[in-house]
Amino acid sequence: MYSFSKRSIDNLSQAHPDLQVLFNEVIRYRDCSVICGHRGEKEQNDAFNKGNSLLKYPNSKHNKLPSLAVDVVPFPIDWDDIDRFKNFGEFVLIIASRLKADGKIQNEIKWGGNWKKFKDYPHYE
Repeated sequence: MYSFSKRSIDNLSQAHPDLQVLFNEVIRYRDCSVICGHRGEKEQNDAFNKGNSLLKYPNSKHNKLPSLAVDVVPFPIDWDDIDRFKNFGEFVLIIASRLKADGKIQNEIKWGGNWKKFKDYPHYE
């Protein structure tokens, strides 16, 4: 069984309870890192300026408290292995569907890898 680093725990602790339940279940089966939970104004505008987000502060779901979005990547991180991100994203959605059916989370989870215009493979909301 895998476990989160302190950084991942801290990032996930800022997120909506459904996202916490989801990724605490995912980590039981797949090693992953929570690289971002809540983003303040500087972090969000930096993400926008780097092209990692389409939204400026305060319009991202990362800008709420608790955060309505997290960025989670399979570990070890290989940004060039898109197929691995896709496989991980599909796995996360399967777990999310099961948790929703069991009543353990309330909201449908959306994955940035399914977006049409802007593929954001680490993004879950």
